Amino acid sequence: MRPLFEELDSSDTPMGTISLRRRTDPSRGDVYEVKLDDEFLMSSAFTVAEVELARRGLTAVEGTGLDVVVGGLGLGYTAVAALEDPRVGSLVVVEALDEVIGWHRRRLLPDAVALASDPRARLVRGDVFAMARGEVGFDPEAPGRRFDAVLLDVDHSPRNVLHPSHAPFYTASGVRQLARFLAPGGVFALWSDDPPDEAFLRVLGEVFTTATPHVVSFPNVHAGSESSNTVYVAS
Repeated sequence: MRPLFEELDSSDTPMGTISLRRRTDPSRGDVYEVKLDDEFLMSSAFTVAEVELARRGLTAVEGTGLDVVVGGLGLGYTAVAALEDPRVGSLVVVEALDEVIGWHRRRLLPDAVALASDPRARLVRGDVFAMARGEVGFDPEAPGRRFDAVLLDVDHSPRNVLHPSHAPFYTASGVRQLARFLAPGGVFALWSDDPPDEAFLRVLGEVFTTATPHVVSFPNVHAGSESSNTVYVAS
């Protein structure tokens, strides 16, 4: 019999010890969780907003044969949701940690196996923030390539970042650097664990024509109430 709790992988990284765990929940079945040291990063029990990041971001883009970047692989829900849009022609998923990419290549996450088999998707190891600052951009195989959408889910929020080096991105100059790699009419979308942040909306307004925060609510069975995340969409 499979154990009710199992640590599937654990690795020391420059950001700390990252681990992937599986536990059996009586009401949900298998739940997959990611921890960085003692901090919970994500859980397959709460993926509504990660999916909405892809759906709302891509809804704001017109056309077909879309070229899309997902920054932050995690459990893969945003990337898989992007591939469910038939207009997506190619998907580059940028992830800073080889260990996380390895989980998907080893197919440890049943809900994300499409990433390993879909010919449109490519997993790229890299620091998405450094890529936004650089001249090569998000596709090392095509320097300067421009995309129809960049969907970002790395930090907890613009104010609560996983590493201090991420903070400069959430300024007008930081976002403007990313915007260089958007095609005309392109969209930048961002997941945040915090409520809409007026200061960050002003930052987006300095770079983009439109910037809208979408509050995404979902039931939190652990808290016995509703929780919410924010998805920013700027175009």
